[in-house]
Amino acid sequence: MFDGLKDKLSGFREDVEESTEAEEDEAPPEEATTAESGADATAESPSAVDGDAGGSDESSNDDEPSTFQRAKAFATGRIIIEEEDLEEPLWNLEMALLESDVEMSVAEQILDSVRESMLGESRKQVETTGELVESALHDALLDVIAVGQFDFEERIAEADKPVTIVFTGVNGVGKTTSIAKLSEWLGDRGYSSVLANGDTYRAGANEQIREHADRLGRDLISHDQGGDPAAVIYDGVEYAEANDVDVVLGDTAGRLHTSDDLMAQLEKIDRVVDPDMTLFVDEAVAGQDAVNRAKEFNDAAAIDGAILTKADADSSGGAAISVAYVTGKPILFLGTGQGYDDITRFDPEALVESLLDEE
Repeated sequence: MFDGLKDKLSGFREDVEESTEAEEDEAPPEEATTAESGADATAESPSAVDGDAGGSDESSNDDEPSTFQRAKAFATGRIIIEEEDLEEPLWNLEMALLESDVEMSVAEQILDSVRESMLGESRKQVETTGELVESALHDALLDVIAVGQFDFEERIAEADKPVTIVFTGVNGVGKTTSIAKLSEWLGDRGYSSVLANGDTYRAGANEQIREHADRLGRDLISHDQGGDPAAVIYDGVEYAEANDVDVVLGDTAGRLHTSDDLMAQLEKIDRVVDPDMTLFVDEAVAGQDAVNRAKEFNDAAAIDGAILTKADADSSGGAAISVAYVTGKPILFLGTGQGYDDITRFDPEALVESLLDEE
């Protein structure tokens, strides 16, 4: 999963290592000698440092190490990472992220974070730059991936029952299957659920979700095609209240954010049912399209989180990296196969570690 992105991140690490190793090889011996004598003089005469502090050009810019500072660092067995060391690797990283369908603003945030973290950092010559790169990438990626995360199971446990969850997104991305998978996931943790088919727009929608309900042994609330979606999900809530069911999982018709009548349905569901959560579903393999749709749906009818399907088939990882950052809402689950058990909680820390794992 996300192997293509993993390879590109590894390439950035190698680029920075090569750049700083070249600097180490090219460091002039005379600069090191000067730095050593300068360091000795400084140690013997602290007042000289105090006297120069106000007017020294070498200390005037904290972000740009001076020649003296670089040579001094080299003489004491350290290498300072400079802008020129990062310029080409960061450019390559930016291209790699964009090629992996990472959204532009997300790529820029990652680059800025890595640059800020690494610029001016020093390392011992006997150490590798890879550790610094990995730490900077880890923090930069986690900052964008972990936006808005919350403990889904804890929220279910603490909420008044029944908990109502409405699912939305475009057609054909695995929304109904994700509902069935989440019903199974909840059942494995001791929570009962009922399915409510608010997709009264599409022919065959009742049959599709009923097949899942029958396989899982779940009750299904549905109306005839053309009925009121809000009424269906409301009936699901009433059924759950009457039968002590923990969670109502409400399907809705696939729609684009530009479908005014269908978006109005979501607004009505929100008014009539007041769901505890609205989850956006899309395919991880859709990349930038999934990111754009998530943003558009969140703008049109606020979502609380996302489920990305087909994550096991996604090499680029662009949607997984970007969706939370552009919406401010977390990715909660990944669909990883065809079975009802093939759904996993999205773990930002585990994802970042897997992306940076060199094995």
